[in-house]
Amino acid sequence: MAERGLPFEIREAVVQVCGRTFWLKERLRAFLLAAGVPSHLCDRYAEEPKHKIARHILGALDGMGEDGWTIQRRVVAELCAPRNAVDGSVPDRDAAVRAVRYLKELAVAQKLIVEEHRSESEQRALEARQRQAALAAKAQKIEQLRTALAAMTSGRSDPQQRGYGLEDLLAELFEVHEIPYRRPYRTVTEEVDGQFTFKGVDYVVETRSREAPPTEADIGAFKNKVDKKLSSARGLFVSVLTFPPEVVFEFTRGTMSNIVLMDGPDLGRILDGRVSLTDALDQKIEKAAQEGIIYFPLSQRPSAGRG
Repeated sequence: MAERGLPFEIREAVVQVCGRTFWLKERLRAFLLAAGVPSHLCDRYAEEPKHKIARHILGALDGMGEDGWTIQRRVVAELCAPRNAVDGSVPDRDAAVRAVRYLKELAVAQKLIVEEHRSESEQRALEARQRQAALAAKAQKIEQLRTALAAMTSGRSDPQQRGYGLEDLLAELFEVHEIPYRRPYRTVTEEVDGQFTFKGVDYVVETRSREAPPTEADIGAFKNKVDKKLSSARGLFVSVLTFPPEVVFEFTRGTMSNIVLMDGPDLGRILDGRVSLTDALDQKIEKAAQEGIIYFPLSQRPSAGRG
């Protein structure tokens, strides 16, 4: 069964509602627990701002399969329920009410909740407004991610913070393209920067935003991490800096690999709209599977429309 998750625009609406309608984080936590969110997830992100708590938890629920999808739907339904009134202590109650109303409109259109009957013309008008709002929300998010990537590549941000920034950037980029993505998590023995499923195959993610490019040892250590997963698992190594050709050559010489590489310039082309994330993954995976090329820069991708 294909993984499911909330559409991007509904995710963003949930984040806005959680950030605007709960004045105290304790009340947000109580709401999430009542909606079925596991307590360990609430504990994991307890120190984050309210909107980040919501974003991280939605991402974590993506990795829980059908159970996570059920909890996500319950969160949406409960946020839209009349009994969950806006906290009277919030600074901007009108903005909070508008956020809830917008989430409810989206949830009705996506059939996540049921509302009273609408006329056909009202429904068409509502769907048109929602399409426009969804496109605007995606464009705004892409611009935010483009700005964040520019800060990383220019070295304007703190090295430690750049690492966390790249993890968040990837998670939100996948969410914009509505590819379910599990944010960073820990196992008993290791930290994993992310995980996603693409066309039925599981991918483990490694992110690197150090000031020096990845080495052959870095790539090898990641491959070893992937090899410990199921035999069908693959890996995506994402580095802000470009992979040195000699490092890639030495790593792939005389060996088979189950990982693909993506760098900052690749991310830049995706965020500039020159290629979608889905097409970028398709191209890189195809080159790796058919030709053994694990590092295929998207700048070498044929331009669309040439004949």
